[in-house]
Amino acid sequence: FSDNGIGLSFASDGSFPKDEGSSQEISESLFVGESGNYGSQGGQNKYWGVGGVDGKNRTLPRDKTFPIRGFQIYDGPVHVTKTTFQNYMATPVRFASAVGFFLKNPWQLTPKNSLSLVKFGTSVSLKVFFGKPGPWFDSYDLDGDKNAVFHDIDGSVTGYTDTYVGRMDNFLIQHPQCKNLTSWFGSVCSGKFAQVYVQTRRPQNLTMTIVRDEYSRHPMTLRGINQRADFQQYQPVVMLQKGYTIHWNGRAPEETFLYLINFNKDDWIQVGLCYPQGTVFQVIADIYQRQNSTAHGVEDYAAVPSLKEMQNKPEQRLYYFDNSTGLLFLILQARYRREGHSYCSTQGCERVKITAIMRSQSVSSCMSAGYPKYSTLPKATVAMPPKSLVNCEDCGASQLVFTSDPHQIYLLVQIQSLSKGEIQQGHGESYISVNGTKFPFQRGFFTVTVDACSGAVTKKMSFAKADEAMARYLRTGISQRSIILLGSKDTISGDIDAISGEMVPLGTAKPAQLRKKESIAFFGYKGEFNPSWTRLYSSPAGRSLHLLEKYIPLQLQDYGCTNVTKPPRKELELLQKALQ
Repeated sequence: FSDNGIGLSFASDGSFPKDEGSSQEISESLFVGESGNYGSQGGQNKYWGVGGVDGKNRTLPRDKTFPIRGFQIYDGPVHVTKTTFQNYMATPVRFASAVGFFLKNPWQLTPKNSLSLVKFGTSVSLKVFFGKPGPWFDSYDLDGDKNAVFHDIDGSVTGYTDTYVGRMDNFLIQHPQCKNLTSWFGSVCSGKFAQVYVQTRRPQNLTMTIVRDEYSRHPMTLRGINQRADFQQYQPVVMLQKGYTIHWNGRAPEETFLYLINFNKDDWIQVGLCYPQGTVFQVIADIYQRQNSTAHGVEDYAAVPSLKEMQNKPEQRLYYFDNSTGLLFLILQARYRREGHSYCSTQGCERVKITAIMRSQSVSSCMSAGYPKYSTLPKATVAMPPKSLVNCEDCGASQLVFTSDPHQIYLLVQIQSLSKGEIQQGHGESYISVNGTKFPFQRGFFTVTVDACSGAVTKKMSFAKADEAMARYLRTGISQRSIILLGSKDTISGDIDAISGEMVPLGTAKPAQLRKKESIAFFGYKGEFNPSWTRLYSSPAGRSLHLLEKYIPLQLQDYGCTNVTKPPRKELELLQKALQ
């Protein structure tokens, strides 16, 4: 997926409660925000502007301010694994991120959205971006915007294994140990998470506010889905084993259903719903079968005189109404196991139905009465893991080059040569990278040789300056069928003419004039074959080379590699049979 405004986005088959629940996965894929294909101005190319990777003008997928995203998370559940992201760089007028979210999203997102074994190139300025108010994002306050979340299964996104990443201002899913990533506008949190599907009738045009008892000063307001139906629906993501209260901007609905979505057996939360004082309730639990729209296993809730009594018997169907605050409390706990990606249990959708008879028309907002009375101190239910400092060797797509021959193997190599001026400006390290393994080096010249048949690094050499020893190494120290990578750092000094002459047999057309160059990078080959990918790069005074990258083919017969066997190509076999 290359040079797209949005690389890829999945949507679920339907909407709850009619959708049973399913999952979509993408793996072994490569997302490139900006490739080396710059396009051209005019014609059918409507948008033209500066790119983020190298600052050069290029064809743009959308308006120059459009926030580019590689994989866009929508409702889900979706899973991204064994995938690589490269060249997602912002500009002064445009955000760019490897992972983003559906813009202006009124719909729900599930915490079952997940990423694992993903890899981000060095030219990715934002791995994830949740958004911010402004162009394209508008007010950034729709229900789906607020509940954006995904599961970082192995820590390959954040460095924290088995954590969840949500918006930085979403306190329904946070605790004091969470790590804020301000550039993402995200927060990384440990814990267990699910959703509550709230369906209301009479009226169905209310705004719902949900508050977690531990963060009563940070409520979330949900407007519901705009639709022409006889009910309204809201679906906040919640941290399990916590207490919440729900409030309204008008008189509470006469009928409210609370569905347990993505709850595993024994998962629970405590909920307090706001009603006018003196309200009379009928509270029942049942299991809803979506296939035929029937319910079974109906049980009545019984009233108890205190919240503590209700909390001490979570396995029983009990509720407590605090008439002084207007809050009706009950425990939502899953009694049955859930399989696979289904939203509900194997028995059906566990839910609670509350029917309220209200004598008052007052607005059902109990926050001032309920807090600080029911406030609790925030704490983590699952300890935040330590940040991993180990590079993931198995992360990313196995294949990073896609050609007409899917069996061709390529080697990813990078050279970062820094001039003296760049070092003084505080730029990073000089290095040569082979298939993601980085070899940094100090001042002078550095070479890495790679076996062109196996792809294995065979030798690394450093030279403080260009001299006879370096020239002799280039002439006699490199084995046949070798790829040679050469970079520089700081001032190029020494007998430059001696080494430029030795580069000719390795791939340059003639001895290069390097005396007044700031830095060089060389991709060469030692052997009887002259591959097309060899090239010498150099920068004049005051210029820089930037990071240079190539995908070099391996195991070519032209290199003289022996025992090169390629699997049979099925499409060619079928074509030959068709032509017979």
